[in-house]
Amino acid sequence: MAKFRRRTCFILSLFILFIFSLMMGLKMLRPKKAAFGDPFGLELLPEIRQQTHLTKGFDSQKSDKISSKTNIKNLKTEEITVKASVASDAHPEQLPPLNYYLHVFYYSWYGNPQFDGKYIHWDHPVLSHWDPRITKKYPKGKHNPPDDIGSRFYPELGSYSSRDPSVIETHMKQMYSASIGVLALSWYPPDLNDENGEPTDNLVPTILDKAHKYNLKVTFHIEPYKNRDDKNMYKNVKYIIDKYGNHPAFYRYKTKNGNALPMFYIYDSYITASQKWANLLTSSGSQSIRNSPYDALFIALLVDKKHRYGILRGGFDGIYTYFATNGFTYGSSYENWAKIKYFCDQFDLMFIPSVGPGYIDTSIRPWNSHNTRNRINGKYYETALSAALQAHPSIISITSFNEWHEGTQIERAVPKRTGNIVYLDYRPHKPSLYLELTRKWSEKYRKERAIYALGHQELSTQPVS
Repeated sequence: MAKFRRRTCFILSLFILFIFSLMMGLKMLRPKKAAFGDPFGLELLPEIRQQTHLTKGFDSQKSDKISSKTNIKNLKTEEITVKASVASDAHPEQLPPLNYYLHVFYYSWYGNPQFDGKYIHWDHPVLSHWDPRITKKYPKGKHNPPDDIGSRFYPELGSYSSRDPSVIETHMKQMYSASIGVLALSWYPPDLNDENGEPTDNLVPTILDKAHKYNLKVTFHIEPYKNRDDKNMYKNVKYIIDKYGNHPAFYRYKTKNGNALPMFYIYDSYITASQKWANLLTSSGSQSIRNSPYDALFIALLVDKKHRYGILRGGFDGIYTYFATNGFTYGSSYENWAKIKYFCDQFDLMFIPSVGPGYIDTSIRPWNSHNTRNRINGKYYETALSAALQAHPSIISITSFNEWHEGTQIERAVPKRTGNIVYLDYRPHKPSLYLELTRKWSEKYRKERAIYALGHQELSTQPVS
């Protein structure tokens, strides 16, 4: 009997050793590039909505204090330095081709004393709430760069200037590393600017040149400058096409009819009456741009559901949603994208959903914490991308590359603390997390679009310059 027990134990030991060896062998077969697990599916969305409702009554200072405490705990044993690194950990030969159906919103409004004589936008003022009773609960004033900037994250490049050629080149490298094909440049007419910035049209030639170096294309995101209407929009479009239209980096989209047309995103298009847009964008309009050398694709911002038919009456060619906050508007709510796509298909419009990695603007709107969307270590971004792909869009836009005030950037960010300020960051992942996720989903979108676009006869895989 004892001999039988010894033999059984010996056989059992051999069996356990065999299983252990097999498991170790399988583990070693796991691809080294498998840095991220499967993305969250759309089942996450009800949880995100529930969290949104739960936080609506929260005081934003309390919310920021909790975030800061968490970061302080993470930083206690770590020496933080801001050090620029290469644009991508991947070698160029390992990168997939650029996806010209993936666009990213880009801002060139930042400045610093070295290049601009002063800080621009990094010193953004704290904005007042429309209710004076709420405004008085929060601090006033402006941020004080370089340690105190108008953002809850801190850029790897520091409080940079958008005029710095090395910064522009680094940005293009980062977009290239993420397989983004097109940047949608925030644009004001010459001598005009946003209320916190300076004119930036004179930066366009450098941006085009640097983009071309990496085979990127540039389209224009026209901002709502004062008194924007059909007449001055005609002049703006003519100016852009005449001045920049022959540059090899100028973006054109090849439609299913074979026309290669420039594209213009029109931010806050709904604040201008649809009849004004119809004057410009319909063939019978008094300022019609149709069937002229300045014809183009004009993409309207959809905020409320009721805006859909105004967009149609205005003669627009498509819809985009811009906001990175799921649930903030009808257009930015993932659950509505299938319905918006159906509407667009009915009226032969392009649908361009906008996805973002998260949202937090409490550095400039301290009263707006109820619209904060936690990045969840990249899962929020992947959920948005998954929802966008399911809608089979013409193009996907990313909000944003570098809108630091609203915390929607995918640009590299680093840990930093200074005084009583502790900035958010991408840990436990690398500063390149959102560029890597973008590259992964860019390739997925490129492959899926090539399949479903066949049914719509959209066979072009490259932009036309």
